[in-house]
Amino acid sequence: MGPNNSGIITLVERASRFTLLGRLPGTRDSTTVIDKLTAMIEELPGAMRRSVTRSVTWDQGTEMAQHARFTVATGCPVFFCDPHSPWQRPTNENLNGQLRWEYPKGTDFNRISDEDLRTVQDMLNARPRVILDGATPSETLDELITTVALTT
Repeated sequence: MGPNNSGIITLVERASRFTLLGRLPGTRDSTTVIDKLTAMIEELPGAMRRSVTRSVTWDQGTEMAQHARFTVATGCPVFFCDPHSPWQRPTNENLNGQLRWEYPKGTDFNRISDEDLRTVQDMLNARPRVILDGATPSETLDELITTVALTT
């Protein structure tokens, strides 16, 4: 979240750490957040959508007040963390730390273009990760999709 009601949505696939970023259009009300998050998931390839839509873990923000509408639209249940318990969503907290290198606290995301956000998203997905034994999220996701395709 940033000043002037700005913000970005982060969607991280846990097995591969593949990241999608979506800029909120100057408002963070539940309808806007649900619509943006739904659109992000609907744009995913089928194999990736099956992986991502196992569940979404969210903090206690009011942005997900309409979570039932999101679950019906995507088939993706939403789980809520306990208040003040960031350790219940460590992958997202790690990603937020990485995003702070590009967007320090106080960044007005209304001034960040979708193209710039996509550049940062691509950079994150091309960065090797220790947890992936030096592989990148993009490489790991490709392997997961190939495995899913071979087993279906």
